Amino acid sequence: MLVSLTLAGAEVPVPVALRLFLPEEWTADPERCAAAGVPAAEVVARSKGAIALAELDRLIAAPVRFGLVLADASYGASAAFRAGLSERGLTWAVGIPRNQKVYGADVQLVPPIGRKRRPVPDQEPREAEAVLAGLSWRRVTWRLGSRGPLAAKFAATRVRVADGKTWANNRHLPGDEVWLVGEWRSSGERKYYLSNLPPRTSLRTLAAAIKARWVCEQAHQQLKQELGLGHFEGRSWTGLHRHALMTCIAFAYLQHLRLAGQRSTGSGKNAGSGSGTATIAEPAGSAPRHHDAAVRRPRHANPMSALPAQA
Repeated sequence: MLVSLTLAGAEVPVPVALRLFLPEEWTADPERCAAAGVPAAEVVARSKGAIALAELDRLIAAPVRFGLVLADASYGASAAFRAGLSERGLTWAVGIPRNQKVYGADVQLVPPIGRKRRPVPDQEPREAEAVLAGLSWRRVTWRLGSRGPLAAKFAATRVRVADGKTWANNRHLPGDEVWLVGEWRSSGERKYYLSNLPPRTSLRTLAAAIKARWVCEQAHQQLKQELGLGHFEGRSWTGLHRHALMTCIAFAYLQHLRLAGQRSTGSGKNAGSGSGTATIAEPAGSAPRHHDAAVRRPRHANPMSALPAQA
């Protein structure tokens, strides 16, 4: 599995990181890793979220500026990953499973009763799906696509995520207050998200931020299918990463040619936009599986501003 990070501005994605995730059966077998050429420093158990955070740190140190980090539920379900983004001062919107437990934004800690020694919440946590089921869902158009407006039904409310310390029966205390957002697609499928965008953010802005990851997902499919990322059949650490690097370089060069063509013809109204997003997502498709990171809006101009990234 690859953890991927893509920068994107407007509709211009550029992959900037592809790192191999080693499962426990590999990190627990140093001889196997040595035979595949895995550097000794990499033979350590790390979650996909930890790898993604390390890659974000690398970009920030570059320095690359971006405005929003997006990720799918394989990352968003991790309280440690969400906390890592917030600790870095990043704005984020991530997918979550429908059974993610949350409290109402008005939850309070009250004095303990009986044998309990610590304050406890004055309400029980509920699943995200149940919280949003009782709200009104509104049709939102987030942008125009090649076949017309892109729209779905959305609902959102402020909550506090149940990701604090464990207090009883494996229940967690309330954490930070964030947005809980639901998406109801025309197919009938529902998706759920958390975001630390400001409390006064409109539903349309929330929807547009969440759906910005689509551009990165399409880029990753192009990497896999058209540029050969998914065709690698080697068995070495070095070989895989060299192959991944070449596909990323090819993708960036093709984006350069596309933007140059738009400038010369005067088309491509988005080409000059300085907006961008950073995304960490789980793209669909066949093996090898890759996990991506999304892009956000750059705060300042930088060498990559014309080629933003998203996952």
